[in-house]
Amino acid sequence: MSFEAIKQLAERVKTNIGHVIIGKEEVVDLLFIGLITSGHVLLEDVPGTGKTLLAKSLAKSLELHFKRIQFTPDLLPSDLSGIHFYNQKLSEFEFRAGPLFTNLLLADEINRATPRTQSSLLECMEERQISIDGETKALERPFMVIATQNPVEHQGTFPLPEAQLDRFLFKIKMGYPSTDEGLQLLKRFKDNDPLAELAPVAGIEEIQNAQAAYGAVKVTDDVLQYLLQIVEQTRKRDEVSVGVSPRGSQALLRASQVQAILKGRDFVTPDDIKAMAKPVLSHRLAIRGMQRTPNYADTIIDDIIRQTAVPAEVGISVR
Repeated sequence: MSFEAIKQLAERVKTNIGHVIIGKEEVVDLLFIGLITSGHVLLEDVPGTGKTLLAKSLAKSLELHFKRIQFTPDLLPSDLSGIHFYNQKLSEFEFRAGPLFTNLLLADEINRATPRTQSSLLECMEERQISIDGETKALERPFMVIATQNPVEHQGTFPLPEAQLDRFLFKIKMGYPSTDEGLQLLKRFKDNDPLAELAPVAGIEEIQNAQAAYGAVKVTDDVLQYLLQIVEQTRKRDEVSVGVSPRGSQALLRASQVQAILKGRDFVTPDDIKAMAKPVLSHRLAIRGMQRTPNYADTIIDDIIRQTAVPAEVGISVR
């Protein structure tokens, strides 16, 4: 699949989702990047900002198998993965697959589940497989988790541990619509449900082809060094107790490669690194004590980018 075809696919998906979701083009681009890079996304915002609607719109636009789980304190790992049960008619055990066996999983209010249940997602998010009763079952590709959480409400919640957060490619805030967007939203949903009328614009095969192709985007040693300098600086800040892991640096590279394609290039520039830095890196920083305030991690990333020297020339020509 050519880079131009991937870019056109992204535009079709964004336009299609725009029939339902208003004014969230950057968020849609990030979800598309997450899907192509086989990454997962954590959507964090107050209830009613369209997180679930956005996930459903993405799945419907690409004919992805979609399942939603409402996370609650009494949810068990087997409720996600499935169970072996005894079939009396056949006199043998059968496996009943859980909702993890899908293409796009919406983990709604993920921080309401206990750490035991949250940890059951670690294997499937990283390795695209599930171990059940000593048997390993592969997940269908593409496989993507879109998790939501409410940053305001803390009663009855269990904060995601660093190991869980590190599995998410992006952490994204939806934000409130502007006045004009809010007006369009009221008019659009006044008489009908645009999600019910949404038609697919691509299929699973195109996503799989794009996933196999994006890795060919070129990256010079200078740009790789620039990326590593940003990541390493997160480990040296006094306000940060745990910086970005090697998994995080690989995630930043993959996201920047697809970002380059969306910008019409076959090579990564420092601007691609800058554009992806905050959504990829901010949630991976463990901030010390009193400085653990909303958006403080974003401030640190901005400061690091300002202080990091940008390579003079990328050194690759456009195709």
